[in-house]
Amino acid sequence: MNITISTETMISRFAGVRVLCVGDVMLDHFVYGSVERISPEAPVPVLTVERETRMPGGAGNVARNLAALGVSTTLASVIGADSAGDILARLMTDQPGLTPALLKSAGRPTSVKVRHIAGGQQMLRTDHETRAPIKSDIEEQLCAIITDAAASADIIILSDYAKGVLTQRVIATAAAAARKHGIRVVADPKSSDLSRYHGVHFLTPNAKELSAAAGLPVNDDSSAVTAARRAMEGMDLEALLVTRSEQGMTLVTAAGQVTHLPAVAREVFDVSGAGDTVIATLAVAIAAGASLQDAASLANIAAGIVVGKAGTAVVRPDEIAEVVQATEIRGASAKIRTQASTLDLVQTWRARGLKIGFTNGCFDLVHPGHISMLAQARGQCDRLVVGLNTDRSVRRLKGPTRPVNTEVARAIVLSALESVDAVTMFDEDTPIQLIRSLRPDVLVKGADYSPGQVVGADEVVGWGGRVFLAELTPGQSTTGIVSRMTGGNK
Repeated sequence: MNITISTETMISRFAGVRVLCVGDVMLDHFVYGSVERISPEAPVPVLTVERETRMPGGAGNVARNLAALGVSTTLASVIGADSAGDILARLMTDQPGLTPALLKSAGRPTSVKVRHIAGGQQMLRTDHETRAPIKSDIEEQLCAIITDAAASADIIILSDYAKGVLTQRVIATAAAAARKHGIRVVADPKSSDLSRYHGVHFLTPNAKELSAAAGLPVNDDSSAVTAARRAMEGMDLEALLVTRSEQGMTLVTAAGQVTHLPAVAREVFDVSGAGDTVIATLAVAIAAGASLQDAASLANIAAGIVVGKAGTAVVRPDEIAEVVQATEIRGASAKIRTQASTLDLVQTWRARGLKIGFTNGCFDLVHPGHISMLAQARGQCDRLVVGLNTDRSVRRLKGPTRPVNTEVARAIVLSALESVDAVTMFDEDTPIQLIRSLRPDVLVKGADYSPGQVVGADEVVGWGGRVFLAELTPGQSTTGIVSRMTGGNK
């Protein structure tokens, strides 16, 4: 993880990057539920469906990752003239910074993957798709989109899921457009015949794909390098980055440099879409001016983050920076998150069946009363999120002399507590929007409130949660402490 340029500097360059992403899009449909019995009709478990989610998959998930990284993206692909295609198009339109260029092909079904999940474990996946190449008229239209969009792109990504969009002509068109405008192409290959990716500068196969392409085993560092070099023969590649699951990644360049990157996943929950995160991060970093080694390191870090999330998830720049800039107090600072990152974390916890608690406050001078309240709150749930008023919010609520401690200092103190699992800041006077976003199962406040006075109580109870009022510790008050410190002048 030896990044030769500061992560802050590199990530600051992401915002100016423009990416053209071309490939197979699909709709990822997740069906979550519980299993409590076996069907009387056949020896199979019965899944009682509790909730369903849908999100873009394949090249659509690459585009989601690009949007999360803050870059401007054009997504060129083909969908069916069906309801799944309509859902996918709507989901793509909702992504910030993303311009979808989706061609509808009559008679061609939109690819849909349905995953059935119980207790955090995937029970079954069903695929609705075609692998037939797109029709010639659609192919011509797609090539025209690529030719036009490449003129304003800094890099092109080819996301190949072998569903028929990336025909030989489409790949050749992307490569020709890249040469014309002096940009590079990164491809995630699905074919064992790598010659079809002629004109591509970087390939990101996984170990199984590399093994098939090279005709050699890939089971350790040495064999990964041998297979990569075999696969690169006759290819005008700058580099090949092979992803090797728990063994990390191996980067082999045309110049002969080899870099082995150990896996950095803190906890593996779901590997769905990890390759999408890798190619998105790698491409953006290269376009932002990173060296191949730095770009690969950032992609490796991003992969380690995303496999700890539920479903086809994304990684954000602040999460990458958090890992790279880890310090001795990382165990505490890792709990301090943006609201978007906190929502990702809560969704992952919830997918594991964990109960989410939420409380909030200024926590200006943390005293025994706070410690007791937070401990009681943690006792009511499996994971506790603390919403922290920003400095600006505290000044509005408490006056110009408060807070005593900055929001960063207050967040660090809170995150050092064992009872706290995540800290996220809000700038409003109340945390109602944050509560509505996180949808906690338990809402906690001190017993000096009545249930009717607790902000968000109606919402939490409305979706099946509950409110818990923690017992107060007598004589403990931040306002009182500040008053004594200032001789009665707050």
